[in-house]
Amino acid sequence: MSNLRFPQAAQRVLRAFTWVRRPELVVFVPAMTLAGFWLGGESVLLALALGLPLLFAIGGPALTGRPPPQDDGDGTTSVSQAIAAMDRILPRIGQSGRTTACLVIQFDDLDTLLDRHGRAAQAEVVARTTDRIRGALRTGDLVAALQGSAIAVVLAPVRRLDLETLVQMSARLQAAITTPVSLGGVQVHISASIGFCPGGRSPEPNGKALLDAAQTAAEEAFRHGPGGIRAWSADMAQGRAARDALRDDLETALETGQIRPHFQPQICTDTGEISGVEALARWHHPERGCLCPADFLPALEGNDLGERLGEVMLFQALTALVGWDRAGLRVPSVSVNFSAEELRNPRLPDRIRWELDRFDLPPERLTIEILETVVARTDNDMIVSNIAQLARLGCGIDLDDFGTGNAALSTLRRFAVRRLKIDRSFVTRVDQDRDQQRMVSAIVSLADRLDLQTLAEGVETAGEHAMLSQLGCGHVQGFGLARPMPLDEATDWIARHRNRQDRLPRIGLQGGGMAGG
Repeated sequence: MSNLRFPQAAQRVLRAFTWVRRPELVVFVPAMTLAGFWLGGESVLLALALGLPLLFAIGGPALTGRPPPQDDGDGTTSVSQAIAAMDRILPRIGQSGRTTACLVIQFDDLDTLLDRHGRAAQAEVVARTTDRIRGALRTGDLVAALQGSAIAVVLAPVRRLDLETLVQMSARLQAAITTPVSLGGVQVHISASIGFCPGGRSPEPNGKALLDAAQTAAEEAFRHGPGGIRAWSADMAQGRAARDALRDDLETALETGQIRPHFQPQICTDTGEISGVEALARWHHPERGCLCPADFLPALEGNDLGERLGEVMLFQALTALVGWDRAGLRVPSVSVNFSAEELRNPRLPDRIRWELDRFDLPPERLTIEILETVVARTDNDMIVSNIAQLARLGCGIDLDDFGTGNAALSTLRRFAVRRLKIDRSFVTRVDQDRDQQRMVSAIVSLADRLDLQTLAEGVETAGEHAMLSQLGCGHVQGFGLARPMPLDEATDWIARHRNRQDRLPRIGLQGGGMAGG
């Protein structure tokens, strides 16, 4: 019978120890020692002097309310230990008046770091940056490595922890991270986006829910980065669920042919003839109708579906080109957009060469479109090498959205650019706005001096078309000429355009001359 009662008695003793070790009782330690001396003399004083420190040492985490300092030997806590620590803290928030928060740090530039320096260097930078993060935190705060080199931080309980404090803490951590890392004599720069969730706003009062919320906020910060900071909110979870569902549907869409190109003609301003077509991805969703890239491209980030989309678009674009040749319709070239992720693939030139051979097409029939922001921000040797190989192969290189990415003049030569696509922001109302005319004229003059062609995108009206022709822009594209069309409609449009007598715009339309003379 006594054996059965022993566990209950032990539990009562442990509860008593826990109560004695409460933080507010620490101030009474001197008084308890003095009382022991008066009541029991030197022997009691000696016992208290030895026993009280031992009692509080046993208490450790219970005394401070902080997670136990468990780690994997390098100062980094495991994910399960971090979740367990939050599980202990969250249910007691209302009782203790202390709260916590979880921050997730997601590095912005790891792919570039991997491409330039290799996996070992990437791991070294992450490890040293993690040390800096630990150095910027307090004793008792936990650091846990997450999958994908992200880092979670669990804050030890404190009484005041509002959104402003967490934003300031996030900025302080970012400052520690952005300090250059010396790697083999080279200064490596890296940045990070941070998402966080205060314990009081956790979707559920448990560690896993709090960590998931912080990860969702970090993903949102990363999407708006580099260097983004976001606090968790319920609508983020809804958006994440929608993107996850969309990502699942995308794989099926690519395999079943729901995603296919729409073709938008490009017109030569000198002759009025078709100088090419651009292949633009459209998702023919069975429930949501025709979706533009902006509606589904974000769901491709972070997985291999982006390259799969590129393969599908290239195959269908070349198939269309061969079909027009067989029908006797002259389309000089087709333009296909390539993302930074695709351009980093060292096998891209070989894949494009193989596809051209497969369709028996010369390389000049294919134009590679690259965003100016990609070439302006990258010092990635693999991207430079791939574009150079494609240019040597004979493919045209178009710099898309020119004027928005601050590409240096040296960049135009470095990437063997053949044609500048003038961004639509400079084209809108160019027939009526003198500043717009000056800007387009400057770009055309620059292109002429560098022996580059020009194509204006986003042409909406006949007046804009006429003015661009007068300013010397070689090619135009936009809704004012033709919208992106499915293959069958594009084929019919091309056939009709061949027989039109009014393919050239008439100079002298409203706004056709330079505004103000």
